Amino acid sequence: MVVDDHAVVRSGLTAFLQAIDDLELVGEAADGREAVQLAERIRPDVILMDLYMPVMDGLAATRAIVGAYPHVRIIILTSFVEERIIQSALEAGCPLYTSPSPRDSTRSRMPSSA
Repeated sequence: MVVDDHAVVRSGLTAFLQAIDDLELVGEAADGREAVQLAERIRPDVILMDLYMPVMDGLAATRAIVGAYPHVRIIILTSFVEERIIQSALEAGCPLYTSPSPRDSTRSRMPSSA
């Protein structure tokens, strides 16, 4: 499942993911509230989630989804690499984040407990 408020980003991510043979893209959402509602209906295995969105941000959506469906793995996609923001995402239940920024393209983190 892909969650991003920018339609062009969402479209690009879904096109990329749909090209992977052994991956099934089960849904898209434009904000955190939509993501929570969709996750309740389709129970995805993995969600690629933007952090900054209107209505409900990615951190709040991550907390709600992981709280209700602990099996769901959420990967935060963000261009922000501020340690405080990343730490908040990890504490919300997101074991991994990645940045699309060219200078941070190799930067990702998975805590040892994941």
